[in-house]
Amino acid sequence: MDLEALQHGNFAKLGEAVTDWSDMVDKLNRLRERAERELDSKAKKADWAGLNATVTREFVTKTAAEFGDAVTQATSIRNILRDTRGELISYRETLNDALSRARDKKISVVPTGGGKFIVSSLCTTEEDEPTEAELNAVRDEIAEILGKATESDTSAAKALRALADQSKYGFSHASYKDRDSAARALRRAAELARAARNPKAMSPDQLAAFNRDLRKYRNDDLFAETFATTLGAEGTLEFWTRTAGAHQGDREHAAMLKDLQTNLSMTLATATHSDSPAMQEWEKSIIKAGNTSFQPDPVRSSNSALGFQVMSSLMGHGRYDTEFLDSYGSALLRKDKSHAMGATHTEEIWENTDGVDLVFGRQDGHDPVIGFMNALSHNPESAEHTFAGKSDLNHLLESTKNTDRGTSVGHALEAAVTGVAHGDTKPSAPVPHNRTQVEIMSNVMHAVANPEGGADLVDKKTGASLGHMAAAYMPEINRTIAGQGAEHIFLTNSDAPGGLDRADTYRFLSALGRDDDASAAVVYGRSIYTSSTMEAHIADPHLFGGSTNAAITAISHNSGLIEGILAHSRQDMEVGNQQEGEKEENEAIKRQGEFFKTMLSTGFAVGAVALAPVGAAAEAAVGAGGAFFAGAATMGVDRIMDGRELDGMDKAMYQSGRRLYISEDDTLGTVIGAGREARESYDSGPSQDALDNMIRESVRAGWLESHTRLKEVSKSATS
Repeated sequence: MDLEALQHGNFAKLGEAVTDWSDMVDKLNRLRERAERELDSKAKKADWAGLNATVTREFVTKTAAEFGDAVTQATSIRNILRDTRGELISYRETLNDALSRARDKKISVVPTGGGKFIVSSLCTTEEDEPTEAELNAVRDEIAEILGKATESDTSAAKALRALADQSKYGFSHASYKDRDSAARALRRAAELARAARNPKAMSPDQLAAFNRDLRKYRNDDLFAETFATTLGAEGTLEFWTRTAGAHQGDREHAAMLKDLQTNLSMTLATATHSDSPAMQEWEKSIIKAGNTSFQPDPVRSSNSALGFQVMSSLMGHGRYDTEFLDSYGSALLRKDKSHAMGATHTEEIWENTDGVDLVFGRQDGHDPVIGFMNALSHNPESAEHTFAGKSDLNHLLESTKNTDRGTSVGHALEAAVTGVAHGDTKPSAPVPHNRTQVEIMSNVMHAVANPEGGADLVDKKTGASLGHMAAAYMPEINRTIAGQGAEHIFLTNSDAPGGLDRADTYRFLSALGRDDDASAAVVYGRSIYTSSTMEAHIADPHLFGGSTNAAITAISHNSGLIEGILAHSRQDMEVGNQQEGEKEENEAIKRQGEFFKTMLSTGFAVGAVALAPVGAAAEAAVGAGGAFFAGAATMGVDRIMDGRELDGMDKAMYQSGRRLYISEDDTLGTVIGAGREARESYDSGPSQDALDNMIRESVRAGWLESHTRLKEVSKSATS
């Protein structure tokens, strides 16, 4: 900054800009509040149908969210401008004070342009002449002040440009309280990127310090984008390959290295949300380098890893940008499906790392699809895009038989069909199933229902996820089983409640019955939805045009039918070590019970939890703000956890069919319990005796029908 610009600059315009941006923040805040109240809230409660259910609702929700980002960006801009103005005024005061003191010492400071100035004596006689040391001191002081002012001005400009570049359309959600915080983030990102270019030079202590900074800044938008683009795409891949190679087998620092992998993954995930030209180029270059070999030590070793393997090993944490994941996944899966190098199984395409351990002992670094699936599990939108293609879906499902990717594929599928990221128990609002999600679920069910090995897709790695998906789709499953005319009994906010195939549904449930976690998840999901819909009809007798008794009968019948399919499927399994089988089943019941209790505790219909939505007529019954019936559902989970544990049953019990009776009685108990809970809560519905008997007869009728239905679909599959 020029001396004259700082000394005589008019910062009034900057002050006006701060005032204008402050006013803008206030106005945008009011708009944000209105958007949340009048757009987002109403959109989530509305009964959408047709094209509006997918296009318009999504547009309204995203538009409402943009107002929040607008407030954040405007606030950051205002804060940076305000902080910069304050600093520049302070530096001007410091400069004027320094110039005044210089004049008192008979020293002149004259600007010469271009940020330069001359320091000289004002004395006409030698006896008052300032010393060379005094001249140099003034020169250094003025230079330091101008340097700080220049840094304040230029760093503010960089931060503002970086904020503007973050989003090509709409607004950035990057938040900074002042110029210093933004400037520090940019400066530290550049420093870490320079250090990462030579990872071999970093000692374990230096790498630990590097990791601490990544952890501190991993969610900082400007830091992440600057770090990634300064290091470059190939520099990023080289850094991780060489770091992993240099510390392979390093047990002493294993925990720190895994933490470093997490923090680097989250930093890069944050960076991908930037729309800056440099970041767009980084993303293209990462994908282009997917088939390029990277060596941990080019001089001493011939070991290598492909770019896809390196990048995917850094995708296990954070939420990567949708467009980047879509492009990256398209290229990766094209390679994965190519069966290059004469591979007979998909995994053989990727077993060419020659011992490079990219994930520090977890044995999943060779297969880049695992890391990509993990990334999809944290981004439901991209997961939906990936699995919407039936070819990719079928390929990925089939590949789980010959690889270790079953768990990660399962988690990604959960995210795709539910719209909720894996591990997210507190989304901002209930997520209804859109038509694409229902179609994906239907395709998954069709694949599992395939009599030619489809049931083999359900195993210990995929079982829990497939069970959660079935639990999430209990409304659609119940509608499908019940058939036409049950639309107002089995309540849902799904955009395609009739989008499943009945025969596939029966065979799918039968296949899930053979896995402990899958079966337990379906049992809980069935109980939660049964309890919720039972509660809805007892609370609001006008939901169904027929009688409440008819609705209760249909709900109870489907409960018996679904549970009967599961029980008969398990009955048909070959019994091996019975004690070990009991232990595993008991553990699955407890494990899934805790999962569903956590979901229900959030107060939303999230993930694998399907609840009956509350209509306008019943809002008073469940309290202000209640969107779903969940009271009886929560009690139902506790009943299952307390009553379903197997205890000392022997092989003969399975073979004699006694276990079927126990399962039937357990189902009956949970449905009757749900009915009693709802009746007591709302003091409505038939008498207790009539309710119990109605449920008993209907559950048993559904249970008996289950065996017939399984026989029917089994015959149709073989004919």
